[in-house]
Amino acid sequence: MSAKVDPPEVFATRPSFEPKPFVPRRWLCNGHAQTIAGNFLLRADHLPAPVPELVEVSPASGSQIATQLLCLCHWQPAEIRAVRPTAIVVHGLEGSADSQYVVGNANKLWRAGANVIRMNMRNCGGRNYEMAKLTPTLYHSGLSGDVGAVLRFFLEREHLESIALIGYSMGGNLVLKLAGELGADALPQLHSVVGVSPAMDLGPSADALHRPQNRLYELRFLRALIKRFRHKARLFPRVYDSRRAAGIGSLRDFDDRITALYSGFASAGDYYFRAAAARVVDRIAVPTLILQALDDPFVTITPETSAAIEANPHITLLQTQHGGHCAFLAKPGPASDDDGRWAETTLLRFVLAHA
Repeated sequence: MSAKVDPPEVFATRPSFEPKPFVPRRWLCNGHAQTIAGNFLLRADHLPAPVPELVEVSPASGSQIATQLLCLCHWQPAEIRAVRPTAIVVHGLEGSADSQYVVGNANKLWRAGANVIRMNMRNCGGRNYEMAKLTPTLYHSGLSGDVGAVLRFFLEREHLESIALIGYSMGGNLVLKLAGELGADALPQLHSVVGVSPAMDLGPSADALHRPQNRLYELRFLRALIKRFRHKARLFPRVYDSRRAAGIGSLRDFDDRITALYSGFASAGDYYFRAAAARVVDRIAVPTLILQALDDPFVTITPETSAAIEANPHITLLQTQHGGHCAFLAKPGPASDDDGRWAETTLLRFVLAHA
């Protein structure tokens, strides 16, 4: 179901991209404070009810079932749907299509007249891990092909003319990796790509997460990952051994003992290298925006990756002194209908400028 929306003037004018400076909200000039506040501050949701769609991203083979993802779609009216920009929004590690930053972006994009597809990664979405039964595999940072499969599915079915890929953290790595893998062969309908706090350098970021000041974040991720893995082992006992989760004390341990083993990598180090968008960022050939805060507690961009980004004329890198991880909380401006979510309003301007 979708509400009638009058065509916004923005699609006729194609505004230029002019980002506003990021000024952190008072008392939130610390990366940890930004990260925590950004994760827990509630927001209003005025989206129409989504249309759930199961998208097959990997076919069945032999005795293995196909892999499907759950996408929550918000479509503009049928008569204008194809000509409106469409945004595919991808969540981060242990998030889902219902993560507050996904919903926040979806509200802004929908209000601007765009179609919005909130994509769940493999095993994610729904309640009580119910989506885990839709795939025999785990999810990980290298599955950029899943984003490509979702893009192609809706592009072909809806005849969409303009698509933007938006990813947060792990999702940011996925969309940037896909763009780099496509290179100059990207579909002409792919007009823009955005990564917010993207985990492009996986190894250094995993190690940063294990620092003493970041252990609470790491333990939170580990508890969720291990719980999800054990549920997966109950669903597919011939594939997964839940005992492998015993004694895991870091994200690198988890990726070495579980992700690598069950996803075809030799080790955590091999996984971090092969799955990292940093490896292909120099080949991105579509307009791309990367937002990163220098005080992000655990996701870092190495000097080598920064140099590759700076050398690519297709990429705009906006680095702020503050902002934390996926937060970027600025002072709200009620008079201008600005809720202070700087990353969301900035990426919206970028997407509309390239629609």
